[in-house]
Amino acid sequence: MATTPTGTTSSPALRLRRSLTLWDLILYGIIVIQPTAPMPAYGVFSNAGGGHVVTSILIAMVAMVFTAMSYGRMARVYPSAGSAYTYVGRELHPSLGYVTGWSMTMDYILNPLICTIWSAKAMADLLSGTRYQIPYPGLLWPIFFAGLFTALNLRGVQTSARINQILCAIMGAVIVAYFWYTIRYIFHLPQFPEAYFLRPFYNPETFTVSRVFHGTSVAVLTYIGFDGISTLSEEVENPKRNIFLATVLVCVITGFLAAAEVYGAQLLSSQYLFSAAEVENAFSHVAAIAGGPLLTKVISLTLLVATIGSGMGSQLGAARLLYGMGRSDAIPKKFFGAIHPRTRIPANNVIFVGVIALVGSFLITYDVGAELLNFGALIAFMGVNVASLTHYYIRGEDRSPWQLIPPVLGFLICLFIWIHLSKMAMIVGSIWMIAGIAYGAWKTRGFQAELVNFDVPPEES
Repeated sequence: MATTPTGTTSSPALRLRRSLTLWDLILYGIIVIQPTAPMPAYGVFSNAGGGHVVTSILIAMVAMVFTAMSYGRMARVYPSAGSAYTYVGRELHPSLGYVTGWSMTMDYILNPLICTIWSAKAMADLLSGTRYQIPYPGLLWPIFFAGLFTALNLRGVQTSARINQILCAIMGAVIVAYFWYTIRYIFHLPQFPEAYFLRPFYNPETFTVSRVFHGTSVAVLTYIGFDGISTLSEEVENPKRNIFLATVLVCVITGFLAAAEVYGAQLLSSQYLFSAAEVENAFSHVAAIAGGPLLTKVISLTLLVATIGSGMGSQLGAARLLYGMGRSDAIPKKFFGAIHPRTRIPANNVIFVGVIALVGSFLITYDVGAELLNFGALIAFMGVNVASLTHYYIRGEDRSPWQLIPPVLGFLICLFIWIHLSKMAMIVGSIWMIAGIAYGAWKTRGFQAELVNFDVPPEES
């Protein structure tokens, strides 16, 4: 696992291998984005979109496919980068690269936070009604998981490529079991009209364009992390072809698999609004309709294990980003630029991100955290689309529709999704961006001096 329940990438163990094939890249992408991507956030997606989860995921897939094409193309130009910050800063303007990098920083910091929130709720739900449940679960489980992620990262614990593949196989088996029970349950139901099978795509009782696109603005979380493929350009056979194909194919595979998972859930239950107490565990509870309590526990436990790996990876990724900023003296170097002499891990930053995850888990909900993460991610995606348009169409010699249409559509769809984020996400995200731009202007004397570097530095040996 290398992301949040659906989040950004950390340092992949698969990078230890040279000459990666197209299949290796696709496998890595599946591990990064996870075949269980929509399951943890199913309740959040449903609440936001009025039950139109399948439609929201498929619309988000269209935007992500066009954006993936832009990432794949930019990876050809900057094979050693793989960062939206680099693409935008070099192709458009360093100050716009700074804005993109600042939005990415919010994503990195929020990933371990939403992992902590989800893990705490999942563990409380798993033990509910058993003799192992603990008092004050809303207080103690966030402390436990924030502490667990921090402690494991401080010890330098990393999952190997072998363990990642095993986890991927286990998750695949759980998904197959879920599909089996769901199909068996539906085939034993009385005959339903066609509207029953179309309801997950279009429910006339709840459908509005605004509501569906609000759901889409959250469902983008399903795909966060696909851009990590572009960081492997220097380790791939035929990178100009394979990075492009893998990035697009991973988005398509993730989209259709995610849509199938939530389509089954929506056929099992017509419920589309979930209370705050059950929203994080909505999918596993709905799965119980077809597979009973055992399937619920298996799904919850599998997602919990996956999210623990995601929380660790995202916390270390955030710590390394802060280390890179501290090493370049963009933020206090003495604290953020320090690295542990034995583990070679930025221990101060790991603890700092862990504290943010812990405190944040008591201040915001999972759905608010997910929307804030998407606020920054969509800004980065729009930037990469414009960078691709600029390099290949505006400045390039090949001004064919193939170089024009994908980045333009990618930008416009991402923009339309972005403006449909909740008012809370837009306010908090805007405050973050304004604060970052003000800090950057002060730090660089009106963006005249060298700008802050948001590239995550390579691991030190």
